[in-house]
Amino acid sequence: MKKRNITTTALLVIAATSIQAQAARQVPRLVVNIIIDQLTTDHIEKTSDYFGTEGFKKLMSQGIVYQNAQYPFTPVDRASAVCSVMTGTTPYYNGIIGTQWLDRNTLRLSGCADDNAYPGVYTTDRTSPKNILTSTLTDELKIATHGKGIVYSISKQKDAAILSAGHAADGALWKDLYNGSWCTSTYYMKSAPEWLTAYNQQDAVLKKNKTEFQEITELTNLAILCIEKTGMGTDNETDMLNITLDATTNTQLKKNTSWEEELTKTYINLDRQIADLVATIEKKVGIGNVVFYITSTGYVDEPSDEYASYHIPTGVIHINRTANLLNMYLGALYGSDKYVEGCSRNQIYLNTKLIEQKRLKYSDILNTSQSFLLQCEGVRNAHTSESLLKATNSETIRIRNGFSPVASGNIIVEVAPGWNLVNDDTQESYHVDARVTHFPIIIYGQGVRAEKINTPVTTDQIAPTIANDIHIRAPNACSSLPLR
Repeated sequence: MKKRNITTTALLVIAATSIQAQAARQVPRLVVNIIIDQLTTDHIEKTSDYFGTEGFKKLMSQGIVYQNAQYPFTPVDRASAVCSVMTGTTPYYNGIIGTQWLDRNTLRLSGCADDNAYPGVYTTDRTSPKNILTSTLTDELKIATHGKGIVYSISKQKDAAILSAGHAADGALWKDLYNGSWCTSTYYMKSAPEWLTAYNQQDAVLKKNKTEFQEITELTNLAILCIEKTGMGTDNETDMLNITLDATTNTQLKKNTSWEEELTKTYINLDRQIADLVATIEKKVGIGNVVFYITSTGYVDEPSDEYASYHIPTGVIHINRTANLLNMYLGALYGSDKYVEGCSRNQIYLNTKLIEQKRLKYSDILNTSQSFLLQCEGVRNAHTSESLLKATNSETIRIRNGFSPVASGNIIVEVAPGWNLVNDDTQESYHVDARVTHFPIIIYGQGVRAEKINTPVTTDQIAPTIANDIHIRAPNACSSLPLR
């Protein structure tokens, strides 16, 4: 009798364990991945007194919050950040070093998502994800579900929409800068779905009478409509919606308006958007069927401090003029010619074909260029393509991680903090700030217990975490461990 009781107990334990394991293996029907451009922890805390209870406060009190997140490369902008999150790796592998870079064939700036082979729908933009050199999380979801998982990405900017959609998504939607319509690329769909056309028509009718908040919530309203019309979250195949929101604050201030006031307004509106979005999706899909992942692009544009007024070292580096001077210097040493093809952001592109034709030693040209640039005021360091590949210290490795052998220049100019980098030819302008931008990674939703984690983490761990949670492979260049 005792043996029978022991056996029965053992079977019950096994059954209970099996049920728990099955529950643990349950995957969400919908993953909502939200990347917020220029979100910072400092700004959340500064404006939190104005928040409601269903936005940031809900996410951060009921979700897992990794409080010390960083990108494992530098410099970071919107495009490189979004692509890094989606590929689980750095620009060194995925090829997206920024929103734009110099095209060596045309010697003009080229957008990271530009592709003349694919015309737009409701836009003149021609775009595709061809410049992403690895698979993305959305690609792997499509492969794992044999194309059944529904994947859409929505952003006001085309680069974020395309890069978060990846190669295999059903659609990438963004807002055209000129006509104000929500648009897409024929790479994803030959014509706009009826619901997108109807949304644009309705939007055009309301345009003159829109409130400011109605304009702000255009994107999240479209995201909800996308879920409804595509049937996301209605079956057992995991679907994925990628959204890029803005925490950007206009530095061109109106009269009698301070930057702090604009910042507070931005974050109040952002909090309301998130609250409405989360509540609506949970209601439509079911609280137990959806999980949200939220993070930042990891940088912030703030008004340039008046360093000069307080005798703090500052200045302007005109990278195009510096590149021209470098070309003259190389000409004096090796014979007059065009050794420098151009520059973009903090990168200088050398004419490698000319160097080869002249039978000059490439490493000598690099070392000579580096020595020249180090003498320029405001230059903290100059890294060559060869020196970056040999990097051993952690800070230089972060610069190497932001370098792409395909898209980057041959020399990366590291500008001193507090200085401004200007390119008169391309109208690029950047304020250089080396201080750490604090931002979180938040996971909220199905199967998530509230927890705050102070251990430093990196954003390339988001993709393997999502992949692990929905039981698919991580992207093919992702070597980072999941967060949990």
